[in-house]
Amino acid sequence: MADAAGRLTKLAEEVLGTPLPVRIRAWDRSESGPPGAPVLVIRHRRALRRLLFKPGELGLARGWVAGDLDIEGDLYEALDLLAGLLWERAATTKAPRAAALRALARPELRAAARELLALAGAPVPPTPPAEEVRRRRGPLHTLRRDKEAISHHYDVGNDFYALVLGPSMVYSCAYWESPDASLEDAQRDKLDLICRKLALKEGQRLLDVGCGWGSMVLHAAREYGVRAVGITLSEEQATFARKRIAEAGLADRIEIRVQDYREIKDEPFDAISSIGMAEHVGRDRYAEYASALYALLRRGGRLLNHQIARRPLADEETYRVDDFIDRYVFPDGELAPVGRTVAQLEEAGFEVRDVEGIREHYALTLRQWVANLEKHWDEAARLTSPGRARVWRLYMAASALSFERNRIGVNQVLAVRTPDSGTSGVRLRERSWG
Repeated sequence: MADAAGRLTKLAEEVLGTPLPVRIRAWDRSESGPPGAPVLVIRHRRALRRLLFKPGELGLARGWVAGDLDIEGDLYEALDLLAGLLWERAATTKAPRAAALRALARPELRAAARELLALAGAPVPPTPPAEEVRRRRGPLHTLRRDKEAISHHYDVGNDFYALVLGPSMVYSCAYWESPDASLEDAQRDKLDLICRKLALKEGQRLLDVGCGWGSMVLHAAREYGVRAVGITLSEEQATFARKRIAEAGLADRIEIRVQDYREIKDEPFDAISSIGMAEHVGRDRYAEYASALYALLRRGGRLLNHQIARRPLADEETYRVDDFIDRYVFPDGELAPVGRTVAQLEEAGFEVRDVEGIREHYALTLRQWVANLEKHWDEAARLTSPGRARVWRLYMAASALSFERNRIGVNQVLAVRTPDSGTSGVRLRERSWG
């Protein structure tokens, strides 16, 4: 099996129809590809079997999580080179990004397919990594299924998240005055910006939907004097948040609940923040989500909806969640174009007053999280598993590039439950958020 790397490079270029932009190092220590380029390390032939049995993104993801595949050199450069190749193919064909591997079924590539089979070895499907969510059953976004999905992503250990997120314990896009600011300052500035957009005042009642580890409600209660309710479906987040609140001496003003937004019955609230939570709602439930939040607000109350968005498609019915994200990161998560989000908020009765796109801010945030993870790699792997740490490193680095390349974005949408009188309470020049 000499020169496996050279044979794989030739196969890849034959299938892709273009030179491979990265170098390959195979399990037999052979290397091939452009000198000085990032190296795709194929540690075991099992990685090829994963691709043969699950062509495309899921096969690659399983190889990465299991440690069969790795990148040596600049991870961002490698992902950018590979993603650029795949995205270019997707833009010029109707096939999905995994078309290159499925192309092996074409008659003219049968010899290449036989070569790949020979390199892969025993034709036995490898067991998926333990970190993968198995195939789920039943309707999407029921109360039970949503709780299970949230638990998969967030109940991986508060100590692990502390290593990645830093002292702020905020798991959403920060707001950077400059790229040289600290992550903690940028997260504080984001929380304060939201409080100012909501025009919070002492004595008001705030609901934070998807409160995470309690950072938003802590900031709002401490700096603006509100009474706050934070809800999450993660038991570990709730335990951590309650401890932080007690230590801050704010237990009499902040309540943390393990509760779904559909279960809240003690309205009205003066303001609602939903920061990085709506991505879990799903398009079939989004109208229900928007209507529920509208009903929970008093007349004149404000909603700040902070949400990741994808680019719109010519045919929205073709939208599918990436296999890697669905199986390893955010089970059942879905993204929508910002225009659809705004429309559904308006359909629920809201008046949308401001939309601010901050996608570059998320790229900066994600790069900081990746740096934190890499700095504490051994401890992070010990606290969860090596596979789980690899999931987080790949998804955060790839997401940073997606924000930088405008493949996805993130937006803060300010909406008001404007009363029949038309008095929104928004000042004529509110954009300064003074």
